[in-house]
Amino acid sequence: MSAGRSVNSQSQTWGTPKKYVDAVKRFFGGSISLDPCSNEFSIVNADTEYSLPENDGLKERWEFPTIYVNPPYGADRERGTTIKNWLAKCALTHKKHQSEIIALVPVATNTGHWKQSVFGEASAICFLYDTRLRFLENGLDVGKGAPMACSMIYWGKNYQAFYNEFIKYGAVVDITSLHNEPIEKERTMMKMQFG
Repeated sequence: MSAGRSVNSQSQTWGTPKKYVDAVKRFFGGSISLDPCSNEFSIVNADTEYSLPENDGLKERWEFPTIYVNPPYGADRERGTTIKNWLAKCALTHKKHQSEIIALVPVATNTGHWKQSVFGEASAICFLYDTRLRFLENGLDVGKGAPMACSMIYWGKNYQAFYNEFIKYGAVVDITSLHNEPIEKERTMMKMQFG
């Protein structure tokens, strides 16, 4: 888990805490169709799972109605991928297949990958109240808290249901209005205002 910082561990077995897995499952009606970032200790138990690092979840098929993504936060040097590739795949998959997708990722609003794949593409963000979200390590709740703030990003059409489910876990923001406003236009206006 790095979000642009140095990686504290080489472990590929970081897992989503149970309360968030349960929330995602409730939101998706009881089950998750695809988890492209699974591992041997995952408690997500999606109908289809691509286990890392054996499988490259970015290259596998994502044509599923509901997808939950908790991607590796550090760089995969062997494959040459980072979290930006996972977010781009989420945005593209939603656009192409109308899949409902939730991703648990570090808050990095100033990065190019958020500007390209979240703002103007996703429907909502839940900025989690957990200041140091404790990921499961090897399936157990023994890990240290994450060194960064985390969020749930939602690509889909049911903002109100997302809000209703995730408001107890964080501040939920509807960003659908950004779909009509090109980010480049906003950047140009900011430059004009602030130099």
